[in-house]
Parts: sequence; structure tokens; C-alpha cells
Amino acid sequence: MSEPRPVPRRESPWGMPEGEHRQPKPHRCNDRAEDVIQACFEGNPFKTVPGPFKLFWRCMRSNPGEEPTEPYTYLQIDPPKREAKLQ
Repeated sequence: MSEPRPVPRRESPWGMPEGEHRQPKPHRCNDRAEDVIQACFEGNPFKTVPGPFKLFWRCMRSNPGEEPTEPYTYLQIDPPKREAKLQ
């Protein structure tokens, strides 16, 4: 799994939460979704979207830690890595 990136916080009308509150964290398939969105703007969407969408769909249906490790099509970040489980 790639390193979690920080989720931007917005100030609400009541201010920022203080103390020991749960912090939001991005969904494990966020980067796959961003890859699909980027594919929509790269030429003909009927040709550019299916590949990234299949990987996004596989990610959403996978169990945590079993996400696809294929490289992203349009994002310039490293794909998730699987941790070797030693027993």
C-alpha cells in the first residue's frame, strides 16, 4: 500500500476540531479513482477510460491489502506495493 497522503482539512463554521478527534484518511482506492478522472480528459474517453476503470473496479472489490499493483495509467505516482507476509 502506498504511503497515505494527508487529507486537507477545511474549517467549518464551528472552527477546526481540537483534541483527540478522528482524522479523515483517504480511501485506499482514491488514487485509482483519480486515474479514471484524469483518463476522462486524455483524448477519446471511450478509449482512455476502460483500462483505468477496470483497475479502479478491481481495487474497490478487493480486500484491504490486496489492491491491484499495476502501474497507474495517467498519475505520476508509484503503484501500491504488497507487503510480503512472512510466516
